[in-house]
Amino acid sequence: MRLTYRTEEGTRLGALLWEFGPGWRMISSAVLGGGIGERAWVLNAQVVAGYARMDPIEHLTSLGPGGAGVGMMTAASVDRCVQASDGGVDAWATVGLRVPTWAAAPEGAPDPELAPVRVGTVNIVTALPVAMTDAALVNLVMTVTEAKTQALVETGYAGTGTASDAVCVAVPADGTPELFGGPRSEWGARAARAVHAAVRRGAEAWRTRHLSPSEDEPRP
Repeated sequence: MRLTYRTEEGTRLGALLWEFGPGWRMISSAVLGGGIGERAWVLNAQVVAGYARMDPIEHLTSLGPGGAGVGMMTAASVDRCVQASDGGVDAWATVGLRVPTWAAAPEGAPDPELAPVRVGTVNIVTALPVAMTDAALVNLVMTVTEAKTQALVETGYAGTGTASDAVCVAVPADGTPELFGGPRSEWGARAARAVHAAVRRGAEAWRTRHLSPSEDEPRP
């Protein structure tokens, strides 16, 4: 993982780049390089609060190293990325929780994520050393998301995440593929523990930075 900085709209912004190289398959919900396919890198780019550009794919492509990759963005500080490992699985999380939200909200409820100042998003990158079938990769995305939500609830946040969270799971393209990625499978369990640890530490750090001594709950 490499951290670099750039200046946009007068603001110093960080970007994290994982250069996996050839021979990797990824599944991601990211706007750039999302879906399932062979990818060589992952970019997690910090953007200005209230990001309003209408060309995020082109923007992320310009920040990447070229070729096929995954690009996600966040208004949270990426230089506070948290890493955790478990049994050969690595997980990295950038945690911004200014606007935690429940996945199922009443229809027509106002969306605070659309407010002019938005410092949020939980982005997660997870790497495993074993190949996976497409179905197992989908299962792993579920497992990663469930582990993230468990960490947030345990830390005291009233929400399952934020409305703009993204995830990417990377596995080798070659080898006998694992069939399962659920939380009780061998590799799913390891991924869940690594993601849980990274997100929980990130959420606790966010809470410490954004709470005054007299407050009991994270700011909404």
